[in-house]
Amino acid sequence: MRGFSLLLILAIVLGVWRGWVALPAEWNPWAPLDVRAMPNLLTRYKLARLQDDPALCDQVLATSGLRVSRQADSPADAACPLRNTLRVQGADVGLSSSFLASCPLAVAFALFERHSLQPVAQAVFGQAVTRVDHLGSFACRNVYNRAEGRLSQHATANALDIAGFRLADGRSISVLKDWPGEGERGQFLRQVRDAACKDFNVVLSPDYNAAHHNHFHLDMGRWGVCR
Repeated sequence: MRGFSLLLILAIVLGVWRGWVALPAEWNPWAPLDVRAMPNLLTRYKLARLQDDPALCDQVLATSGLRVSRQADSPADAACPLRNTLRVQGADVGLSSSFLASCPLAVAFALFERHSLQPVAQAVFGQAVTRVDHLGSFACRNVYNRAEGRLSQHATANALDIAGFRLADGRSISVLKDWPGEGERGQFLRQVRDAACKDFNVVLSPDYNAAHHNHFHLDMGRWGVCR
């Protein structure tokens, strides 16, 4: 019975891959990710596919609402070479400044803004976030700026540090100032942190350690951490 079940699963997978079996695009592992669709169990896999496929990246970006420009690849001998990198200039939400991003990071940010950040803002404040304030993405350095050790995800533009948000009514929400509070600002930040864990592989907040007291670290590295 187990052997039959395995053969059936393999037959279905083959049928989907060859186009003999029709699946909704959001449940087809080989269909491009549509940022407008609700994330599901295949979303992380589809994000990972974008790392080394610029053509697929461009196809997915067309559904993201992001304004981006492609960056030239770094020389192969650069200390922190960049490949398939974008400059994210904005989206439906504004940015304190543009930032460099790997394709998976850029698309994860678009998913986060659409499916996590704005729903939380509406639930807590009844209005939209109009700007995201960040501390940057690309930095050619080791983790915690140590002289030795592994490179940070920032070294490949695969991480973004978010410091706060601005609401439609002009109020600013700061991770540094508002995280410790018990009011709606603190609740908002905690809900945003929790929601971001669905969009990024690693989410580090002030709860993680003192180095993150003033920002959320979001990255698309191989580890899964939500703190």
